[in-house]
Amino acid sequence: MAMTSLDLAVFAGYCILLLGFAWWISREKAGHQRNTSDYFLASNALPWWAVGTSLIASNISAEQIIGMTGSGYAIGLAIASYEWMAAITLIIIGKYFLPTFLEKKIYTMPQFLEQRFDHRVQLVMAFFWLAVYTFVNLTAVLYLGALAIKTITGVEMFYGMLFLAVFSAAYSLYGGLRAVAFTDIIQVTLLVFGGLMVSYLALNTIADGQGVFTGFGILLERVPQSFDMILSPEHKDYVSLPGISVLIGGLWVMNLSYWGFNQYITQRTLAAKSLREAQKGIALAAFLKLLMPILVVLPGIAALVLVPNLEKPDQAYPEMMKLVPAGLLGLTFAALVAAIASSLSSMANSVSTIFTMDIYRQLAGTQRGEKHLVLVGRTAALTAMVVAMVIAEPLLGKLDQAFQYIQEFTGFFTPGVVAIFLLGFFYKRANATSALVAGIGSVVLSALARIFWPELPFMDRVGLIFVACLLLGMLVAGKEKNPKAIETGSVDYSTSSGFNLSALCISLILVALYYTWW
Repeated sequence: MAMTSLDLAVFAGYCILLLGFAWWISREKAGHQRNTSDYFLASNALPWWAVGTSLIASNISAEQIIGMTGSGYAIGLAIASYEWMAAITLIIIGKYFLPTFLEKKIYTMPQFLEQRFDHRVQLVMAFFWLAVYTFVNLTAVLYLGALAIKTITGVEMFYGMLFLAVFSAAYSLYGGLRAVAFTDIIQVTLLVFGGLMVSYLALNTIADGQGVFTGFGILLERVPQSFDMILSPEHKDYVSLPGISVLIGGLWVMNLSYWGFNQYITQRTLAAKSLREAQKGIALAAFLKLLMPILVVLPGIAALVLVPNLEKPDQAYPEMMKLVPAGLLGLTFAALVAAIASSLSSMANSVSTIFTMDIYRQLAGTQRGEKHLVLVGRTAALTAMVVAMVIAEPLLGKLDQAFQYIQEFTGFFTPGVVAIFLLGFFYKRANATSALVAGIGSVVLSALARIFWPELPFMDRVGLIFVACLLLGMLVAGKEKNPKAIETGSVDYSTSSGFNLSALCISLILVALYYTWW
């Protein structure tokens, strides 16, 4: 794929614009000393539109754009369940979990676990999330991002990773969450524009210039099997998306873990101006999740018609980008880099928050000043980025699908994480032993299932082990109510009419989508 001088100029202009805006939005008022609230929670001043767009920008990265388009090519519309089910999950999080998080005035998820259980659970989960963000998330996003850049421009992997690391660090290390959240507005706008353009050009090409609706109709006629939302047991990809389990099984556990209890996602809502602003932001993100399959799944299905003999499904999105004309190709490439950089900066910021607030401050004591803690946070983020860049190629270079590495690794812990939080929220007898047993049980049971029941679909395994961890946690709980149990009477669970209307609309849209493509 040839990038013209115009494309390169457009891309360079985007990079300069983003960095300039990030530094402008991060500037300090005269005489103000940046503190931990400023750096890690954007001074608790994010408006709803910044919360909503930042949630999506943090979520969408190379593994979604490249990987999900490839899954659209190989599997079809069924892979969109990851996006569409996330929309309703966001509404549930906004209604039933977010009010408690904000009422507790926490910085991190481990801090909530310390308040509900004890410092042992806090430290165990803090180290766990640091390991996952550094050795799995940051590493995979850097590697897959550099792979996408190499596919499109021919730039070698190391230099691609170096560019992504330096570019994302250039604004996130200085400005903290405020810089990340507000630049995400630009990132999401560009992402949606670029994705819609690729989908439009793909459908219009299929229709031979007769428009997207004609192209979509031809797509339905040519590859009707790609529009099955619920796969039958005979389908070759049933093990990845096991039929009705997608709607009632392990996908709920995975979504609750990711959207509800994942630091680099929930940190945006913790930084909102108020509960109402956070909930409006969540509603915006839910509507955007409904749109995502048009951007990242439809191009893959279109590629099945336009280039049916690809060597690897993950080549589908770069192939569709070849349809984009000069100049606009630079903008589309910028959208891809924007998504990658946004995820990297979000993860690095969460690493710095957890390390500083949950580990360093615990070990160093509370006598450390705010300026010192901000410096520690910046150092932690930079260190994590460097470590991820160094280990990415040796760790992932020999794998056929790096995305499987993410799923398999996190899948060992996801059931336990969700069980711990649900026990903490809803089971008043749950104690620190309940949390630790659920977390350890998740790893042990997942390993045993992986060894002795390898044919069990991954999603079903997650669901079954979640139930087992929940029961284990309840079994070892105390006989009396835990003094640290959450008192729901002090929490405002009411929602605005706008949020309720959004929840109804999203639910009806999802019912219509699944009814249509069942």
